[in-house]
Amino acid sequence: MPTSLRLQEITPANFETAISLRVRPDQEHLVAPVVKSLAEAYVHPDTAWPRLICDGDEVVGFLMAFFDIDWTGKGTDFRSGLWRLNIADGKQGRGYGRFAVQSVADEIRRRGGTRLTTTWHPGTDGPADFYLALGFQPTGETSGDETVGTLDLT
Repeated sequence: MPTSLRLQEITPANFETAISLRVRPDQEHLVAPVVKSLAEAYVHPDTAWPRLICDGDEVVGFLMAFFDIDWTGKGTDFRSGLWRLNIADGKQGRGYGRFAVQSVADEIRRRGGTRLTTTWHPGTDGPADFYLALGFQPTGETSGDETVGTLDLT
């Protein structure tokens, strides 16, 4: 994995770059566009953590993590994890997604968490193989039509 990888906060200076990021056309149905993620971050400022993924000065992706969301709405199951992951068209297969997941895992650990939760679109065109290769385990739950998986961080 390149050592020049870093996360960058979304600012007025890089906002247009962030919202212009696009995944491959055949993946657009699998993940919301960055502009929707930023709108969600705006209405959930206490839990959303949007970041650009940069390789040197080049923006190669976007992630949005969440922290301590009341998963069931009952006040008994608080989770942290990866809410959104968009790797730019032409940039996949270079370790950027793995870096993004590791960065979220590191931030969860820094905040005292021990588990990373995410969801993915099921099916042969979805990213299940990517998440399973990183060690995520399906929980048997769904969120809408998406598979819920967790990664143990202990």
